[in-house]
Amino acid sequence: MVESTSPESSPAPLQEYLVITDAAGLAHAVDLLVAGTGPIAVDVERASGFRYSQRAYLIQISRRESGVFLFDPPAVGDFASLQEAIGGEEWVLHAASQDLPSLRELGLEPTSMFDTELAARLLGHERVGLGAVVEDTLGVTLAKAHSASDWSTRPLPQSWLEYAALDVEYLVEVRDVLAAELIAQGKTEFADEEFRAVLERQPKPAREEPWRRLSGLHTVRGRKSLAIARALWTAREDFARAEDVSPGRLVPDRALVAAVLADPKSKQELAAVKEFNGRASRSQLDRWWAAFEAGRAATELPLERAPGGDSIPPARAWPDRNPEADARLKAARPLVEARAQELTMPTENLLTPELLRRVAWTPPQPATAETIGSALAELGARDWQIAQTAQLIANAFVHSVQSEDDAPDTAS
Repeated sequence: MVESTSPESSPAPLQEYLVITDAAGLAHAVDLLVAGTGPIAVDVERASGFRYSQRAYLIQISRRESGVFLFDPPAVGDFASLQEAIGGEEWVLHAASQDLPSLRELGLEPTSMFDTELAARLLGHERVGLGAVVEDTLGVTLAKAHSASDWSTRPLPQSWLEYAALDVEYLVEVRDVLAAELIAQGKTEFADEEFRAVLERQPKPAREEPWRRLSGLHTVRGRKSLAIARALWTAREDFARAEDVSPGRLVPDRALVAAVLADPKSKQELAAVKEFNGRASRSQLDRWWAAFEAGRAATELPLERAPGGDSIPPARAWPDRNPEADARLKAARPLVEARAQELTMPTENLLTPELLRRVAWTPPQPATAETIGSALAELGARDWQIAQTAQLIANAFVHSVQSEDDAPDTAS
């Protein structure tokens, strides 16, 4: 909770931000939050880039007539009473999809929410970061000096706590301004569907070969070398998970790839690779050399290229791979972009480009507004998106076929 003191000698009020770390503090905060009114502003601070996990290291909550509360999740542990008290209220978050997984790990989840970042996108705001949206709607400037800080630090400095508290202090007011703008632009139903979709979205399934995300892996040639890269990545991942440290802080991706390309024949040669750096590159040398040996001994070698799965080729390859699909995409894309301009929102918020590419690559037959709408719905498009785009896409597909039929025959 935020407490303030105002010494007469100070040119501006000073505030002391207290972090709730125990059950008694949580119970007191819950009582005050229950006595408050209106939506609940919620934000989360993680230690991305510092820790392996994406757990919450600070939760900020604010409500009118209640105040601002800062919770230390590792110290508090059990948030069941907080969930029971506020779970049924509307929560206001900014970029909710980033914070909801960390909150859910703690048993905290809203039944309804308002996403100020997503609302700003639908409204066509040019800047959608939290600081920009607060400034555009309320005229208040927020300092963002600690957005990339290590929030697992204990104790947290007062300047960091002030930054964290401001993230929720104005959020409900921002919500009210954006909600009025949504009404004025006739986009309230659009926003409601988008907010619901964020809440209901299932986590993405784990990648089958996550090691292929190693930056610079494209420079590695040969299946045996790829097996070594896989073994190194796995060894780093296991160590990072055990230490709860971001993998890249132990040994950067570029260092792992450099080690593979150097092809050392012994542990000493590996240690001599200058580009193999990082804070754990030498202290854990036995670990990395064991991974080298395991990779070289592997009998199940990875393919040179990852299996394609259900992916479709990049659009630049369509003229040769599937010229009919290329014609459909080129006919539909400008119409969808034009509709997005009419609605004053980014095209990707009107319809995700991947969805348009998929229906263009394999359109339903016959390609009518109804069948295209059904295909888009199966791919995850919301009802409002389908209502705004399905007929446009159907018209474009018909036009693309007519254009092909009318094209002169150049065959000799």
